[in-house]
Amino acid sequence: MTGESETQSAVVEPAAARPAVEPDRRVERMPPYNVVIHNDEEHTFEYVIGLLLKLFKHALPKAEELTWRIHTTGRAIVFTTHKELAELKRDQVLGYGPDPRLKASKASLRCHVEPAPAD
Repeated sequence: MTGESETQSAVVEPAAARPAVEPDRRVERMPPYNVVIHNDEEHTFEYVIGLLLKLFKHALPKAEELTWRIHTTGRAIVFTTHKELAELKRDQVLGYGPDPRLKASKASLRCHVEPAPAD
């Protein structure tokens, strides 16, 4: 024995000398879902445009375009995202309430979520 400790400390290599561990680069994309609003005669254009501006943060021209599409075709896809957020947005539309401009308006717009075609 030479007087040195019998236990040796572990040798630590500098970070540059360690082999880099490649992270898994595969990312699972969540399937897309559409939020669809339906036309009815119980809500004004102003109501629908306001809803699209507030809930979906669409710019005014886009909100007006979507409102006309809802009116002329009976429905429009107003938002596409992952399922959880699509369901939240649908619930926000359904909870938006009746149009105060029309006495005949008793409830929110009809809205549903549907799977969107994958890219």
